[in-house]
Amino acid sequence: MSGFREHKVVFAGPVGAGKTTAIRAISEVVPVSTEAYASDQVAEQKVTTTVAMDYGELTLSRTEVLRLYGTPGQERFAHMWEMLCRGALGVIYLIDNSRPDPIGDLQFYLARFAPYTGGLAAVVGVSRLGQGAGPTIQDYHARIGRPRELPIMSADIRRGGDVLMLIDTLMLSIEYPPTALGK
Repeated sequence: MSGFREHKVVFAGPVGAGKTTAIRAISEVVPVSTEAYASDQVAEQKVTTTVAMDYGELTLSRTEVLRLYGTPGQERFAHMWEMLCRGALGVIYLIDNSRPDPIGDLQFYLARFAPYTGGLAAVVGVSRLGQGAGPTIQDYHARIGRPRELPIMSADIRRGGDVLMLIDTLMLSIEYPPTALGK
């Protein structure tokens, strides 16, 4: 089909942050998942973990489709991060606010993905916000900074509407970059 366009978005973040769940929540095709039984310290958190990638699709229009890729969260699979980021429009970082240092997790993934994401648009979805004594969105902004370049928002990644909100925010960041807003 002439004029058909494919776009790519990557979901990144620590083990258990919900990358697989987010893709399953919105994919219009049966997602491809490379879940394997966890055999290391991850087994203390969850039974299975992504070892290569997750994949799903979302139709944007008759002529456009969004390819959804989820990265493995463990650093030992970092060789996949560069491959999955190649050609992406942007990155959605998912962070579990109930972890011991969720802002540290975000800082780690922002730093580790920087070589692969260059000037790509990004957005952060924070799950489990308000459950316990975890940081607030304001705490994230205070430590991370860059509020225009990096929108950070609460999201229940089990809910398709919340995942779509993250994608919409990412697409707006692409269409209207901070420099276009007079930053």
